[in-house]
Amino acid sequence: MARGCLQGVKYLMFAFNLLFWLGGCGILGVGIWLAATQGNFATLSSSFPSLSAANLLIVTGTFVMAIGFVGCIGAIKENTCLLLTFFVLLLLVFLLEATIAILFFAYTDKIDRYAQQDLKKGLHLYGTPGNVGLTNAWSIIQTDFRCCGVSNYTDWFEVYNATRVPDSCCLEFSESCGLHAPGTWWKAPCYETVKVWLQENLLAVGIFGLCTALVQILGLTFAMTMYCQVVKADTYCS
Repeated sequence: MARGCLQGVKYLMFAFNLLFWLGGCGILGVGIWLAATQGNFATLSSSFPSLSAANLLIVTGTFVMAIGFVGCIGAIKENTCLLLTFFVLLLLVFLLEATIAILFFAYTDKIDRYAQQDLKKGLHLYGTPGNVGLTNAWSIIQTDFRCCGVSNYTDWFEVYNATRVPDSCCLEFSESCGLHAPGTWWKAPCYETVKVWLQENLLAVGIFGLCTALVQILGLTFAMTMYCQVVKADTYCS
């Protein structure tokens, strides 16, 4: 009876971790694709130049694949050490995500101020050698969201030491249109515009977060259940 229960949990654990591993492969694949096709699109932050979407997906995908692999092998081999390792790793990830979420909501105002200051520092790297990614990122953001600057278009005046903005700030794009009058530029601040867009899509983000947490809780439950079943079976056999 105990052996039959163990086999059932084993197959569930293996199937779960196989899907987990495949999910990691998918995330890694998307990250590599982004890095290959949009390598010139980087982070807007001057403090974290490597914090691009592609790099985040590659690191996340690799880590998820590693955890899924440990779980799969642990389930197949019925190895208590690997099962416990899988449980601990997944628990650490879950606690880290929960801590980040709590800190984010607790220090939203401070994060807002820091983010805006960091983004304004990043503006000074716009158009400079070796910062093609950041330059392209700002151009895409300002064009797609129809905004200009972090707080407003005057942020660019400090960058150029003149009354001008990048051409991506123009209502109608043309060569050197950033030298024209302010009436021809977007007036909306990019930080607030993107923030409002994120808030409008908060439901989707929340659903994704809850689904992720549910999957992790299921993984923790399967791992601990199988660990206990293996220990019980070994004790019964001995």
